[in-house]
Amino acid sequence: MKNTYFDLIDQSYYFPQEGFDLKNGNLTFHGISLKHLIKKYGTPFRFIYLPKIGDQIKKARNLFNRAIKKQNYKGKYNFCYCTKCNHFSHVVSEALKHNVNLETSSSFDIDLILSLLSEKKIDKKRIIICNGYKTTEYLQKIVSIQKMGFSNIIVVLDSKSELEKLLSVSEDQIIKIGMRMAINEEPQSAYYTSRLGIRQNEIINFFKTNIKGNKKVELKMLHFFVDSGIKDSPYYWGEFQKALKTYIDLKKESQTLDSFNLGGGFPIRNNLGFAYDYEYMINEIVINIKEACTNSKVPEPNIYTEFGKYTVGESGAIIFEVLEQKHQNDTEIWYIINNSLMNTIPDAWSIHEKFILLPINKWDNEYSRVNIGGISCDHSDYYNSEDLNQEVFLPTYSKEDKEPLYLGFFHTGAYQDAISGYGGIKHCLIPSPKHVIIDRDDKGNIVDYVYRNEQSFEDMFKLLGYNK
Repeated sequence: MKNTYFDLIDQSYYFPQEGFDLKNGNLTFHGISLKHLIKKYGTPFRFIYLPKIGDQIKKARNLFNRAIKKQNYKGKYNFCYCTKCNHFSHVVSEALKHNVNLETSSSFDIDLILSLLSEKKIDKKRIIICNGYKTTEYLQKIVSIQKMGFSNIIVVLDSKSELEKLLSVSEDQIIKIGMRMAINEEPQSAYYTSRLGIRQNEIINFFKTNIKGNKKVELKMLHFFVDSGIKDSPYYWGEFQKALKTYIDLKKESQTLDSFNLGGGFPIRNNLGFAYDYEYMINEIVINIKEACTNSKVPEPNIYTEFGKYTVGESGAIIFEVLEQKHQNDTEIWYIINNSLMNTIPDAWSIHEKFILLPINKWDNEYSRVNIGGISCDHSDYYNSEDLNQEVFLPTYSKEDKEPLYLGFFHTGAYQDAISGYGGIKHCLIPSPKHVIIDRDDKGNIVDYVYRNEQSFEDMFKLLGYNK
């Protein structure tokens, strides 16, 4: 009896499933033929499927608004896109088509805001949440765009010292501010309390001493973010309840406070067996806020989220070709791909992030446990376990096969380009792969094009100072 790779997937997961299906024995992604893209563009290449971004935004917004209506909640929901997750123009522009607000993290993000304004992709009424450590340059740029007429900027204080720095550059403007509450990390963390934000037991006193009665600032928001994500766990709900209590205590002192910011943290699918009840979690969040505010006799706040990875993560993928299979001992098989995993999906190497890994072709072949190796000379350039520490299984093939085996790492749309330094110099001078954009036109037809070709040696030598 032949045990094929398709049999393995069909027995292990519900398949086909959202985004993934087979056509003529080859993998498709949201109905797109990946074999067609391989023939058209060669490998390696990465791509972004833009319509998925809008789908994610609409999903979160609809679920929050339904929960608000169901619970007769008085506050409003505001979706913010976290720009640091993926700064590419085509990504931010796609998110803005769905009327998202923006969250910034650095000085250069303010230049990005100005660029979007000049392109008429935003107006000066857009809500801009300014997070991150505030250098003097960052604060000066924030104040400058408020002077230009941006009327909905909220500067979220990451530390108590930032207020003094902000006031020193704000001149006579009234600045809307928020405060970020530092959370206690999970027990297995290397440290106890996050370096980000102001300690919970200092927030109320800091407000009374430095903000209340200060005519140059107006408190609008309490912000908190759990780095491990929004999960149905005692740890998450414990930090959530502490932040909610702090909001209520602050609200009793501040007439202008009206917003509760959950930060980011919605997970994305990193395996075919992924299960997360978004609707349940959103309902529980809305119910908990409403009940706490009702019991304390304070108005229900507007709810903000700053989803970045959730917004763009599932839109991206990277496609490789297996160049060679190596049997290094009696049990280990290595599939060597035509790029570096450390360079193209650095989270897999640095923090052991897992992605959906699937073959594009050969689903009717038998399968075997394999290790995947990049072509760099680094020992760490490999991928050999799926989520929950499962082994990697892929189709087998012989040297006589006319068609190579192609592999795809899916849901890589968040952070990977920024961390790997897109367009810069990479480990072992292995070039950045070709970058393809995929969209649909008004009639639903696929439109794809090359955003940037694979780096040439001339490009890299110019960056390194050669051949001037």
